[in-house]
Amino acid sequence: MKSEDSLIQGAEIIKDLSEDRVHKLLNEHCVGSLGYIAHSTPYVVPITYYYDEENQAIISYSTEGHKISSLRENPQVSLLVYHREGMNWWRSVLLHGVFEELHQLDAKFHLKQFCEGVRKVLKKQGVEETQFINEFSSKSGSQDMPVVYRIRIQEWSGKCRKD
Repeated sequence: MKSEDSLIQGAEIIKDLSEDRVHKLLNEHCVGSLGYIAHSTPYVVPITYYYDEENQAIISYSTEGHKISSLRENPQVSLLVYHREGMNWWRSVLLHGVFEELHQLDAKFHLKQFCEGVRKVLKKQGVEETQFINEFSSKSGSQDMPVVYRIRIQEWSGKCRKD
């Protein structure tokens, strides 16, 4: 068991990410953990996202279901994005924002932006071409139209630890 002093010293290794590094982490990834509240119960689910840096927003989509109905009722959300290279070497961004459902031309524009953005991220990660939308969601085989949404970022914090 570690002594209290060694735990405190270990905590000193964790540092804040600069704003540039927050943007970099969000731009280099396309999967995060979305936190939301449904009927007074917290939920966390993985989502595929595109970071719209220019508008300080997260773009994603889903089919109708528990998550979307819950987000309509309580639009306050959190998103955690992290990169880990070992137990003592990681970077993370936790953002808080507001869910906004997009419609018609706005939804179509942002869904295209999402697809192009995620494609670029995956290509940089060495992932071969995909069939896109139907590869992102297990529900995509259904006939439901996707619900395209944006998370307007209100605040974030970025942390890193490197041994």
